[in-house]
Amino acid sequence: MLMNSSNAKSSRSIFAIIILACAFAIFSGNSLTARQTQAQSKPASQTHSSTTTQPKSKSPSAQPQTKITEAQIALAKTLGSKNAPIQFEVFSDFQCPMCKSFFLSASHKLLEDYCSAGKVYLIHHDFPLPIAAHLHSEEAARWANAAAAIGKFHEVESALYNNQESWGATGKIEEVVANVLSPPDLKRVRALVESPEVRAAIQHDKDLGDSRGYSSTPTLLVTHNGHSDMLNPVGLTPGILKPYFDYVLQH
Repeated sequence: MLMNSSNAKSSRSIFAIIILACAFAIFSGNSLTARQTQAQSKPASQTHSSTTTQPKSKSPSAQPQTKITEAQIALAKTLGSKNAPIQFEVFSDFQCPMCKSFFLSASHKLLEDYCSAGKVYLIHHDFPLPIAAHLHSEEAARWANAAAAIGKFHEVESALYNNQESWGATGKIEEVVANVLSPPDLKRVRALVESPEVRAAIQHDKDLGDSRGYSSTPTLLVTHNGHSDMLNPVGLTPGILKPYFDYVLQH
């Protein structure tokens, strides 16, 4: 009996050890599986975190538009080189019939040729006269100066003089300007017509003319070697203007 009891106890001990070993194996297996699962899921979690925390790339901001200045507008209303020996200033009103006649004359074409040759520096000054007959001259000057701000002064100047009767009667200046500008350029000019810079450029020209006592258009002033001559636009033909320029250049 004693032997049987001892054998029974030994059997129970072995059985308990087997059960404990199995339990440990199951626990270890589950623990290993959990760690493997955690290890496999961790990179995915890190990837997700990296994706969500990655800073968003900023879209390039629009470049600020360069602000035009009064001086730049004035420069755009010139023709030829600043270093030319003769400076030719024209104080003009876009609604003035005599200004139109001078602009379209052969004398003006001769003037442009001398500018191209580096002999004359032509400066346009806006001098809209405050009279009832020139009701739209100030507005026309604004359109011309706005065009100067984007480098299109000479195109608009020519259009305004060539169509003076049309817009002078109706006030539809934009229609005339639209015929010589592309839609994008027209949009830019339209946005500048009422700008302070455009108004200041015109006012500067008016103040300059007033300070010199000018009261009519076109007023033509030639300066050479510090000496100035005022020319009469009436009857100023190429036959008069060319010998005058040549004489001035020789003295």
